[in-house]
Order: sequence, then structure tokens, then C-alpha cells
Amino acid sequence: MASYPPSGLAPTVDHLPEWIKLGLGDKEYMCDEKKATFDADNLPEKLPDLSKHSSYMAELMCEKPELYDQLKGKTTKNGVNLGKCIKTGVDNPGHPSIKTVGLVAGDEESYEVFKDLFDPVIDRRHGGFPADATHTTDLDFTKVSDTPIDPSGKYVISTRVRTGRSVRGIRLPPSVTFEERRELERIIVKGLLNLKEELKGDYYPLHGSKSYEPKPGGMTREQEEDMRENHFLFQEPDSTLLLSSGMGRHWPDARGIFHNDEKNFLVWVNEEDHMRIISMEKGADIKRIFKRFCVAVNGVQDVLKSEGYDFMHNDHLGFILTCPSNLGTGLRASAMMKVPLLSARPDFKDLCKKLGLQARGGSGVDSASVGRHLRYLQRGQDWQERGAVGEHHGRRVRQTRATGAGPRERR
Repeated sequence: MASYPPSGLAPTVDHLPEWIKLGLGDKEYMCDEKKATFDADNLPEKLPDLSKHSSYMAELMCEKPELYDQLKGKTTKNGVNLGKCIKTGVDNPGHPSIKTVGLVAGDEESYEVFKDLFDPVIDRRHGGFPADATHTTDLDFTKVSDTPIDPSGKYVISTRVRTGRSVRGIRLPPSVTFEERRELERIIVKGLLNLKEELKGDYYPLHGSKSYEPKPGGMTREQEEDMRENHFLFQEPDSTLLLSSGMGRHWPDARGIFHNDEKNFLVWVNEEDHMRIISMEKGADIKRIFKRFCVAVNGVQDVLKSEGYDFMHNDHLGFILTCPSNLGTGLRASAMMKVPLLSARPDFKDLCKKLGLQARGGSGVDSASVGRHLRYLQRGQDWQERGAVGEHHGRRVRQTRATGAGPRERR
């Protein structure tokens, strides 16, 4: 096998299990061990049985089997076919109690060419969004209230806002080529290194990447460990959902992390989306965090435009990302809070739901609430990306704080 780059495997992933390595080279993911054998390039005459799969894509395909025949012969101008979009949903049956999307976009045009599949899935995933609906965008941080979320400073440990962005004219991660990914890294990093003042920072390619000339071997092992300790590091995909989507091809080439000198703003380049953008800090100043986020996004967009590029966006779907679950806003605001008495209440989950919040353990989606440190997550109104998202987040965290501040928690 030829060596990386651009073929074969990078030496830095050679120690990984074989079933993971199969998705990190230059080939599409095919793995008998994980039953990931759907051939996206050579579609079968008949779609495999999806009746026991738990995803919105599978649900729709079972209801309307004619969709497969209707769409299987179509491709986008970039050569993305139906198989590329549904492979992850066919390869991964999922869990009966957890419904995944089961569908990814290989490029921006996928949402149009395969709209008879994407639009109904989007409608179901987001709880109602018809094919003729429009998305409103307003990133005005001045609309976020100046009212303190946590005046006492006793409850909110940290706050963050994150989203994703895609660059128009280049295929999305499931289909992006080796050369396109390197071009993405070039133009995105140029934009990031152009940021000034509190956003000024540096870019660190993943260890083993040979794509970035100023750091030809990627970040050092010491820098990698520092990234890990700061929870900045992302690693190779170890889920068949991602491997079947094609996210891991050519790993770790042209992937990396930018962070500012203050380490309260970072961008993941070429992970599951072209860009994952995160603004965060200790405490509860959501307005300052959101302002930093908006200034950075606008600054990067200006550089992209100077290079002849722009973000993927349209009036129907808003900002375009790989997974339909992140369309529109892709914006998530969260706060890490200490509310031990409130989180012990039997109706705690119902209370969060009423407030439009999601409660997670302090270490992420599946983690336990060790010490009753919880992260409250608000997804930005899925179809309304606006300054009001930050305001809604602040108001609801204030409500949570007020509800949880019983006699013992007020002391």
C-alpha cells in the first residue's frame, strides 16, 4: 500500500484497531466486522431492509419505498449520489430508543437534488419545517440583554456558544477530496490568522498532518497533551456512524485547531464540518461570549470573500452543514451550573424541558452529574439564528437559577 500522503494510512493511526483504520485511509469505509458493507458507489437494485433501523431516513424510506428508485440514479454536479448520503444510515441500525438522522449531505447541492428525502427528514427531525419555509438570520449581539445571568457568581461555572460553518464551492466532509480539504485548511486558517486583538492566536494541525507548511508534522506531542488537558483536542472518529459517513478519510491530514492567546475562542478545522466554532469563558457573561463569537465569524467570512469563497447559506435552510440536525442555526448555547438540590428533584428533567433546556453531565452528553455539576444546553431555536438566542439562553438560565435557589442553595 502506498504511504500517506495522499494514499494509505498515516503512521500516527497505525496503532488503532483495524475496524477504525479501515475508515482513515483513502477508501470508503467497508467493514465486515461492523456489518458496514453498503456500497455507496454501486447501489443495489433494491434498498436493503431498513424496517428494524431507528433513524428518520429509514423511517421515511420504509413509508415511501419508491423514493429509492426515484433518487438512486441522480447525482449532484460534484458527483455525490444517493448512496453517499444514506450509507451511514444503512450501515448503522441504531438503538430502538434513540432515533438518529441516518442521512448526511455530501455537498451543498445534495439538499436540492435529493430534497424529496432531505426535506421530510428535516421536517421530522426539527418538529415541523415545511419545504417552503424560510429561515431568518440575525447575528446581532446587541440584542442580548445586559441583565446578569448569575449576579452572585455562585451558580454558573462557565458559559459557551458554538456552531459550525461550511465553505461554499467545496464538498462537505463525507465527499471532500484530499486536495479540497487542503484548500479548505489554507483559506480557513488564513482567515483565522487575520483575526486581531483578543481573537489573535495560532493554528495547530493535528499531530502527524503534513499539510500545513509552517508546522509540517503538525502539533508536537507536548502541544497535543496541552490541547487534551484543556479539552480542545478532537481525535479520529471511533464510531461507525462517522466512519461510514466518510468523515475519517485521509486522517489526520489538513485537520487542526485554532485558538486565541486567551484560550477562550477556538475553531476545529475539517472535523465533522468544515469549521466548528466555539466561544467560551469562566462565568456567565453570555453577551461578551456571543459578541466574541460574532466578531470572529464575520472576520473569517470577510477573508473567505476576498479569496472568492463564502459560507454555505440559503433562505430555506439557513447555514448549511453536513448533518441535517445542525441546519439553520447549528448554534448551541450552554452553561455549566452548580444546582445540587434542583437536579435532585424527581421532576428535574420535566422542568428543563419546560424551560427549553437540555441537562447533561459535566463531561458531556452521556456523562453522569458527578457532584451535581450540570451543563444546561439550549439549541438555538433550530430555525431562528439571531441575537435573541443568546437572550433566550440567559433568561432561561436565570429561571433555572431562581428555581434551584432553595433555602440551602441560597446560602
